[in-house]
Amino acid sequence: MKGSVIAMDRIFGRQAAAMIVDGELDDLLFDPPDDQVRPGAVYRAKAGRPLKGQGGMILETPDGPLFLRGAKGIAQGEAVLVQASTYAEREKAAPATQRVLFKGRHAMLTPGAPGRNMSRAIMDQGRRAALREILDGVELPDGLGVVLRTAAGAAEDADVREEIARLADIAGKVLNESRSGKAARLLDGLSASELALRDWPRSSVLDDKPGSFARFGADEMIDALRSPHVMLGEGSLVVEPTRALVAVDVNSAGSGSTAAGLKANLAALRALPRALRLRGLGGQVVIDLAPLAKRDRRRVEDAAKSAFRACLVDTTFAGWTPLGHMEFLRRRERLPLHEVVT
Repeated sequence: MKGSVIAMDRIFGRQAAAMIVDGELDDLLFDPPDDQVRPGAVYRAKAGRPLKGQGGMILETPDGPLFLRGAKGIAQGEAVLVQASTYAEREKAAPATQRVLFKGRHAMLTPGAPGRNMSRAIMDQGRRAALREILDGVELPDGLGVVLRTAAGAAEDADVREEIARLADIAGKVLNESRSGKAARLLDGLSASELALRDWPRSSVLDDKPGSFARFGADEMIDALRSPHVMLGEGSLVVEPTRALVAVDVNSAGSGSTAAGLKANLAALRALPRALRLRGLGGQVVIDLAPLAKRDRRRVEDAAKSAFRACLVDTTFAGWTPLGHMEFLRRRERLPLHEVVT
């Protein structure tokens, strides 16, 4: 099937959202368990014990502990306004930040950063001028800034204004909450369906009725993700999460030459962001490449950066190891598939 489909259904006992592009699964989101901290949730947390040598502190919330890095000047027992930033690693506290953001599809409000800006990806000068008028005309409380996201470039003006007003109302309620009292969740993190509608491109088909995964074949494509193997025209790659990192092995198609290795590596790096995205994998990613000449490292590095730049999940190239492995650091924005199906 040509075109894109967003399907929302239940699988593995929880709600999920799948994007299918030209008949292939392109993105996948799952709801976490009810007792797990969701990224984006805002808390009035209680400062717990400081972690000496790490420059951080454990915070107490009704949904479990959070880890706040750089917690200077916060006394134990003090109430702190924080936002969960990513999912937690197993048996660890979820990371949190005091830089709370209120994000929508078209706009993002930034407490403590009162500028009015827009995404540089909005290239059309006429559209930028129209959006600048919206920014100049919107009324926001003191200290609250706004950034228009890329999707605002194709949105109706009324929709952009309405979303800014809605986010400002939410921000006002959260920021005006009392800093005293017991730990509490002040704003829920978004569900998989809500995240899909906020962050994914508009689709020609949206099916949120029960059985949508079966109608579009998403259930079979999701089940196939249990295998770590990803077949490519120029070889294959294997993606295997461990407790410490995500290991990726690139294999050429039966040849040990550097020319065949280069082709396999380029194909693998183009496919890797999607493979990680569908499996919900983040953290440290280590890639064992097919045979590669040192003179081709820059070409491979540029191809990897280009591929990850187009992915919704922030991924940073960390460098080459002495053994010739590539290392990346990827935000833990997704619930890992292997945790969902176990």
